[in-house]
Amino acid sequence: MTELIQNGTGRHLASINGSTSYLIGDTAWELFSALDRDEAEHYLRTRSAQGFNMIQAVILAELDGLKAPNAYGRLPLKVGENGLPDPLQPDIDGEYSYFDHVEFIIDYADKLGLIMGILPTWGDKWNKASWGKGPEIFTPENARGYGQWLAERLAPYSNIFWILGGDRSPEKPEHYAITDAMAEGIRKGDAAAGRRRLMTFHPSGVRSSSEFFHDREWLDFNMLQSGHGRPAPAAYELLSRDYNRTPVKPTMDGEQVYEDHPINFDAGNGYYDAADVRVTMWRNLFSGSCGNTYGHHSVWCMNREPGGYFTMKWDEALHRPAAQQIIHLRNFVDAHNPADMVPDEKLVTDNRHNANYIAAAVDAGNRRLYFAVPNGCPFRIDFSALPFAVDGSNLSAKLYEPKTGETNNLVAISPGGHVTFPGRAAGRGEDAVVIVSC
Repeated sequence: MTELIQNGTGRHLASINGSTSYLIGDTAWELFSALDRDEAEHYLRTRSAQGFNMIQAVILAELDGLKAPNAYGRLPLKVGENGLPDPLQPDIDGEYSYFDHVEFIIDYADKLGLIMGILPTWGDKWNKASWGKGPEIFTPENARGYGQWLAERLAPYSNIFWILGGDRSPEKPEHYAITDAMAEGIRKGDAAAGRRRLMTFHPSGVRSSSEFFHDREWLDFNMLQSGHGRPAPAAYELLSRDYNRTPVKPTMDGEQVYEDHPINFDAGNGYYDAADVRVTMWRNLFSGSCGNTYGHHSVWCMNREPGGYFTMKWDEALHRPAAQQIIHLRNFVDAHNPADMVPDEKLVTDNRHNANYIAAAVDAGNRRLYFAVPNGCPFRIDFSALPFAVDGSNLSAKLYEPKTGETNNLVAISPGGHVTFPGRAAGRGEDAVVIVSC
């Protein structure tokens, strides 16, 4: 079994045995509500083989999750006296109840070594805002009770961390009260089972949980959603803000740009592709994140009817290029401990916050520097920013290919720190990771 804790630095997460666990996630928001057991097993096996170690899924799902039955014709909640689904009356009757199906999936994920980021509810159930099916069913009182019941129900599973929110940010005092109450209930339910599973919050796009709940005791680490629109603050800028907050808490991008998602939510603008995904996730790694969550626009919803907005079926989308390239990120973080890396954008001379921005990090103990170079352009290292002295004659550089996982010598570095890529064209899709040994 895998259980997450915070490591000693306060910047990263670890499994219960103390090893670093950089979260490499996938958004499978409708996993519990849309797939049957055979389909869920296929999905989880595929993602595990591709190098993912974490899956994010929602119990009270977004797409009419209170009124549309799951694959076995079951709804998550019974109807209360007010005519609305009641969070205090979950469906647990008989075999193949809604929550029996939830547990089956969590248990199968555990057998594969996958961590589950569990959202008790999508945000439209407590803040419908201007979109979503709703209805709003939560009050502070029933949120507390639902959170406690859910934590107690899922007590046997250690491969869980909790994600409150659900693509919504609080807008009024009642929203804060509902979120705090649900967190309080989960803490109480976990404590009754002798657990303290980690908890975070998934906000709306281009926001971070830190804006709303950073000082809350229940918020163990921050989650941001860098989102799917342009122009917007880049993920590395949001990460930097969180990295510099006090008290120190880990932070991750829980919803980066999705592969094959319409740009700015309009298919007329084209679609984000594998290069967009790679650039974001590798920048995130060297910007101090404790994890990064990939997503595919046809997988999060488990789409079955291809069209202009959702371009393919979910099971076909599992094998899109960026998803196939996740294994190279996984192999890299297994070989290079992210907990040893300290981000420092000043390592790059004249680093600019534009399409050519290079995320940089230093591992002082192993005297290594890491650079995510989005377009394969030459750059210069500012050695004066390092915490140790450098002898230019002893420098060596390797190129790690995010598309293939190959490590090669197709990079050169001068004693003055000028990094070039001989024989390699620069431009979109030529993203590279450079490792410099000092």
